[in-house]
Amino acid sequence: MVKHKIYTMSVASVYPHYVNKAEKKGRTKQEVDEIFCWLTGYNEGELKGQLDQGSDFETFFAKAPHLNPARRLIKGVVCGIRVEDIEEPLMQEIRYLDKMIDELAKGKALGKILRG
Repeated sequence: MVKHKIYTMSVASVYPHYVNKAEKKGRTKQEVDEIFCWLTGYNEGELKGQLDQGSDFETFFAKAPHLNPARRLIKGVVCGIRVEDIEEPLMQEIRYLDKMIDELAKGKALGKILRG
């Protein structure tokens, strides 16, 4: 089976787009980083290390210290697909991240985005 193209893309190549999307709506890089860390369990240094190493999405999520169990509370549509209905685990993790960044850019409070 052929891997989906996004699985082999480096997180560092997409990360600036997440930050740009947030900053265009008055949010910060720090908030984007907080979302990444909440979702994956990486701390700031580990996140930076993964970005500096050029880890692809597959490796990034495989090495995540602790995927937040509250991520299962993330609901909604990304790219026309309900994130809670995605059957492929890695794609669902990526879409959770996408959905959280979308919520940030739409002005949702960070506490609500982090399901706290």
